[in-house]
Amino acid sequence: MVHPLASLVVRHTHRLPAPSGPEGRGEVAARQFDAALMSAGFKLSAALLERLSGLSEEAVVATATPTLDCVRAMVGDHVEHNAYFRDFPANVPDTFDFWARCVREALSDDASRPGLLARLRAGVVDLLSLPSYGRPQHTYAELLAAHDELIAAAGDRVTVLHLGGPAEDEVAALYPALAGSTTPLGDEGLRDLYALAEHCADGPQPEAIPVRENRAVVNAARLRAGHEPVLDTVTDVLRLACALSGGDVTLTAPTRFRALSRPVRRALLAGLDAVVAAAPAKLADVLAHREPFKRLGERLHPHEYPRWPHAADVFAVARGDKEARTLEGRVEELLGADDVTGAARLLTAAPGMLLRSLDRLLRVGRTQEDRDAVVAAAERVLPKVSGRVLLSVREHLHHRARDSGGSGRVFVNRHGRARVEADPRAPVPPADVARLIAALDEETRRRLPDPGHLLIDPDILDVALPLSGRATTGGFGVLPRGSLMPVQGELLRFFVHWKQQRRRTDYDLSALMLDADYETDCWLSYTALTQFEGVHSGDVTEAPEGASEFIDLRLGAVRGAFIVPQVHIYAGEGFDEAEESFFGFMLRAAGQKGRPFEARTVRMKSELRGPGRVALPLVFLRGDDGGWHAKWLHLYLRGAPTANRVEENQLSVATLVRGIVERDHLTVRYLTGLMADRATATTLWDGTVPDGPVTYIGLERPDGLHPDSLVITPENLRALIPG
Repeated sequence: MVHPLASLVVRHTHRLPAPSGPEGRGEVAARQFDAALMSAGFKLSAALLERLSGLSEEAVVATATPTLDCVRAMVGDHVEHNAYFRDFPANVPDTFDFWARCVREALSDDASRPGLLARLRAGVVDLLSLPSYGRPQHTYAELLAAHDELIAAAGDRVTVLHLGGPAEDEVAALYPALAGSTTPLGDEGLRDLYALAEHCADGPQPEAIPVRENRAVVNAARLRAGHEPVLDTVTDVLRLACALSGGDVTLTAPTRFRALSRPVRRALLAGLDAVVAAAPAKLADVLAHREPFKRLGERLHPHEYPRWPHAADVFAVARGDKEARTLEGRVEELLGADDVTGAARLLTAAPGMLLRSLDRLLRVGRTQEDRDAVVAAAERVLPKVSGRVLLSVREHLHHRARDSGGSGRVFVNRHGRARVEADPRAPVPPADVARLIAALDEETRRRLPDPGHLLIDPDILDVALPLSGRATTGGFGVLPRGSLMPVQGELLRFFVHWKQQRRRTDYDLSALMLDADYETDCWLSYTALTQFEGVHSGDVTEAPEGASEFIDLRLGAVRGAFIVPQVHIYAGEGFDEAEESFFGFMLRAAGQKGRPFEARTVRMKSELRGPGRVALPLVFLRGDDGGWHAKWLHLYLRGAPTANRVEENQLSVATLVRGIVERDHLTVRYLTGLMADRATATTLWDGTVPDGPVTYIGLERPDGLHPDSLVITPENLRALIPG
């Protein structure tokens, strides 16, 4: 029997828990399984193929069926991708010729002719009123019949599935890996963590859960299983209540608290009481979330439980009936009195807050003595700061060191919504920045493990460090915001798929081409189906059963310096409301043919789950050598409620793209450079597998590594961030 959480292991580790079942002659079934995987761009490792071959045919099939479903969903091959133009990318008509054809077809239809004539006399025709517009006029089977089979090419993606250990061991290892992550997980990661925590609630628990959102999810699973939650701040209790109500554990969006059972209410109140009794100063944390605490109090009824008076104090502070002074308020008082040294000294009680305040403290310090005190205070607390904060501040200071002032500043919130504003901040004194950067580098180097033989895939060096789960999304081949990856192929094809849930929903895939100065060169969209660079698959305007759109580009023909694919919501449900929505891109060689969607050519598939009405997943930029690279954005624009189009967002898109492209992100190159100082040997991966154990850091796990090797790939890149 296949483990119910095996798909989580496959998605997060590209390892298949060791298949089990009766022994037999499963060689033929195993090879058929491998061939089916190849059609989706996956392959069994040699060890996994050997393991399956020793099982019965029935056992192989029992493993193959759910695994194929899992990997196909990973790359978007679990749905039918029916393009509007059946022959796409061939025979795509000129935009206006196509519109005229739709009008002629409507005029030849007795049912639509009278209404269309009336609109023509008025001078305005809505494309959506034309019967043949926006809905494919062929079935998916007819589309498949119109296309030749994909011709295999050397550049096709092959993702190896490796042999894992027993299923329970794999699950037990994945649980603490996610729970103990030093960086926040995205939405998909939090859902997976809950499933793991629920399954492992009665077993061994992670030694530490440093990220508060992760802790909330684990606490919810533990509480439902009858175990005590782990709480050490009042905000931990608030996050736990949000998790129990199916709300936002990041506390960014408001949560509608559900009615809670009496045992759960007692557990939450007891937790609040214990936290405040142990550290009364933590009452001040309530002020940052007063409204949610007030709403929570309405559900918990603290007045019914007089034995927990400190819990009642929490809600008294939220209502304003009890005073609690915050550290931030005391710091502001000192800065208002121009006592920068005193503010820095006070902030040493909150090391993370001190580091996040460095930029401001250094700018408001009037004398070198003030700035020296700030830097010295930071140096003293560095060992107490999380690795994620160390690296975030290191990236910030690097950016400030090369900023001459007056440039645009990109703001991205936790959900990917972005904006650019002028940056009025004065530069930070270079000598102070240099001293801080040296101290941060030394502290980071101290925390990194001895890697032994360090084996590095050069293609991962420009991948940005995952300092926040919100800097990426769920999917396949997705990298953190700011990551740069070479793109090798002659044809670049974007795709978007969505399925509406309650009302007609129309997403529009577009691609904006910009020149080297970020000025518009041209675009492809439903209003511009053809350009010299490529073609659009046609506008689909509703998706009750799911819908797909594509854009095909010949990279050698692109005249601009940047290609910005984007997804606009023209009407209907938002990205967070639709039943399903994802974007991705494929790479092909010229002449490969095949269907519009071919799973084994998919290089990236990213879930679209954000608050805006315009999604900007990534940008493609031409390098100095003429080659193309992809840089991940994971951004959303607010957009308009309806009728968003590429023509109307050119300026805001170009401004955002410029802000991300020209910003230096902290990458894997930085950490491997520090690790190399302590390595016994450092080798760049060239396809040769070393005999002994290594620390391998790369985009894909090579087959044949020594079993004692430590392997870091994008799926577990967060493990590279020191604690």
